[in-house]
Amino acid sequence: MLPIDAVVPELLAALDREGAAVLVAPPGAGKTTRVPLALLDAAWRGDGRILVLEPRRLAARAAARRMAETLGEDVGRRVGFRVRMESRISAATRIEVVTEGVFTRMIVDDPSLEGVAAVLFDEAHERSLDGDLGLALAIEARGALRPDLRLLVMSATIDGARFANLLSGGQGASGAPANAPVIESQGRAFPVETRHRPRDARTRLEDAVTDAVLAALAEEPGSILAFLPGQGEITRTAERLGGRLPADVDLAPLYGALDGAAQDRAIRPSPAGRRKVVLATSIAETSITIDGVRVVVDGGLARKPRYEPATGLTRLETVRVSRAAADQRRGRAGRTQPGVCIRLWEAGQTAALAPHDRPEILDSDLSGLVLDLAAWGVTDPSTLAFLEPPPGPAWREAVDLLVSLDALDATGRLTAEGEALRRLPLPPRLAHMLHRAAADGRAGLAADLAVLLSERGLGGDDVDLRERLRRFGRERGRRADDARRLADRLVASVGGKRGDGDVESAGAALALAFPERLAQARGGPGKFRLANGRGAVLDPADGLARELFLAVADLSGSAEAARILAAAPISRGEIESDFKDHIETVETMSFDAGSGSVRGRRIRRLDRLVLAEEAIPAVGEAATAALMTVIRDHGLDRLPWTPALRRLRERAGFLHRFAVPGWPDVSDPSLAAAADAWLAPYIPGKTRFSDIRPAELEAALTALFPAGGERLLDRLVPEQLETPGNRSASIDYGRDPPVAAVRVQDLFGLDRHPTVADGKVLIVLELLSPANRPIQVTADLPGFWRGSWAAVRADLRGRYPKHAWPEDPLSAPPVRMNRRS
Repeated sequence: MLPIDAVVPELLAALDREGAAVLVAPPGAGKTTRVPLALLDAAWRGDGRILVLEPRRLAARAAARRMAETLGEDVGRRVGFRVRMESRISAATRIEVVTEGVFTRMIVDDPSLEGVAAVLFDEAHERSLDGDLGLALAIEARGALRPDLRLLVMSATIDGARFANLLSGGQGASGAPANAPVIESQGRAFPVETRHRPRDARTRLEDAVTDAVLAALAEEPGSILAFLPGQGEITRTAERLGGRLPADVDLAPLYGALDGAAQDRAIRPSPAGRRKVVLATSIAETSITIDGVRVVVDGGLARKPRYEPATGLTRLETVRVSRAAADQRRGRAGRTQPGVCIRLWEAGQTAALAPHDRPEILDSDLSGLVLDLAAWGVTDPSTLAFLEPPPGPAWREAVDLLVSLDALDATGRLTAEGEALRRLPLPPRLAHMLHRAAADGRAGLAADLAVLLSERGLGGDDVDLRERLRRFGRERGRRADDARRLADRLVASVGGKRGDGDVESAGAALALAFPERLAQARGGPGKFRLANGRGAVLDPADGLARELFLAVADLSGSAEAARILAAAPISRGEIESDFKDHIETVETMSFDAGSGSVRGRRIRRLDRLVLAEEAIPAVGEAATAALMTVIRDHGLDRLPWTPALRRLRERAGFLHRFAVPGWPDVSDPSLAAAADAWLAPYIPGKTRFSDIRPAELEAALTALFPAGGERLLDRLVPEQLETPGNRSASIDYGRDPPVAAVRVQDLFGLDRHPTVADGKVLIVLELLSPANRPIQVTADLPGFWRGSWAAVRADLRGRYPKHAWPEDPLSAPPVRMNRRS
């Protein structure tokens, strides 16, 4: 008897009464295999099927096998499964274990779920995109079409109240308002001792896991389950363990890219007298029991996809596990007996882990979800029961992509092309590639590419997808055979035939799925620019590094210099042919700093890719506009400013600063930003700054002044200060307030301080000696005469004894001096 059996009667009553429930049960309680079997005899089931949803193919196969063994039957009789590339069901099947993606397709194609009595969402805490979507659609279908449909959400670590609230919309099975209860099983978890073996930051994860595994084998009985983030780390750890394991220990990798047979070998019980070391990704956290495991080694890392709407790329990131995931991993050691969990981090770091994994809907490419909802008739996701609604930027990015693929119309409604893509069991990009390629006789090639890109590990890991395709054609084994059968079904679904298309045309087919990732060589070998403007790189020694154009399927790293992981060459002719409706010809004028002139180019381009270009004469408004762009970007320094023109700007700027009505802002930033408006009309056809004459610049500048502006400027802001000695001094309006440097002797007899702007602004006077050396600065000339003049006079008499220095300069006549005095 398993712990879950104690709450099965309560669960059956809740489903009979309310039609929906949430079951929370810890790992090992038996919910995955016991509950579906218990529902077989429910009166409300009639002859309807029970669908059990699992997030992974491995879990679906394992759950079906365990239930079939309990019934003493082979898989495919009363209990079967349906996953991508594999299906074992028959007319006798009443419990069908399916992956969440399979269920989403089932319910969108048949919203009433004809013949289905109940849907069980297992391991709902994983919050996969397909799981969240499937649950939202099932809740709506139950409310609108199938009030008799039973829904059960099951997991070990979920917030049961949130799911219960989600399920409680609409009516219960009896017609009364639904009230989904939360039923909890206490479970029977064996005690697990937690030990910490912190990894030094300088130690590679593979080395730390290897050391921990070998130590555990020497100290503890039983098999070991070690968690690593990905296939690469698993492979390197296996290499380190090779030849160092005891004779009675087998090594078994476990990750998604393995074929079903290899995955099954990892989870099946070991032969008597033997134990094993399973090196697994997060695939082993939930849903499955690996018999004999009593030691878990947790590296503390996981690899998660993160979608960037700005770039349209999904990147795999290695991140710290959440506390919930760490607890799930720990629980693997206590499923069948007391165990040990060895964590490769400090005990205190556990509290700093995120409480739960982020729901996949927040970090995913939503194009498949948007397409499914369009088929469902929904263009606004807020109308459905999502625990977390899809993020706005990712939703809009997905809609834009589907519109560009002609799958949605401008209003977001499904088109005939979109319906065709939905019928294909592929993500929208790959479905579009297959559908379009079939029309050109390349269905076989496109189908093989679609399988390779959606099933990691097939055909190897060469960057050149042509090599992967060739290797895939030669691969043997169950997984490769299943993949080829899937490709055959894809080809048949679009009316093609196997073998259609030449491997050398892989790039042309690939570009149909990822047009924004067409790449053009730039600079040295291995450097490329994508059609969306982003940078991408290859190892210069790679065979594709010297290609002129590539079609890129997969990248990693930063958006500005992402590393190309999968690509194939494509010719200019193939781009011209397949994207002729999107290629444009533009004429550009740009400033060439080397020659100091505008150069004209005619360019044929696809987004940011330049397919052809030629020189054309730089003429007309576009050429002048190119000069204006330089001014806007780099300022006014290239223009032929004479001293007189600079003074004119300073005087006009003075009036603007003092808010004289109508006077424009002639500062550098203002003139640079508005160059198109004030300067361009006065230099038509100019292609060099050296061709612009000062007179043209002056005409453009003074045209900004208000009517009568030049006369007003002369009256309010004179260029010169006239002195009693009939000498003039330039006024510097570039300083605030304006300044004039004047020999003090020229001012004898002046009893008022000089001003401008109708007497409203004082001029600061820099008083000079006969040798034009500064002696005093004043903004109050009469005060200077009455005050410090006496001290200044004494000093000047000593230095310049031949000059007259009157005691009362107000009554003295100004000294008229010749140029040599």
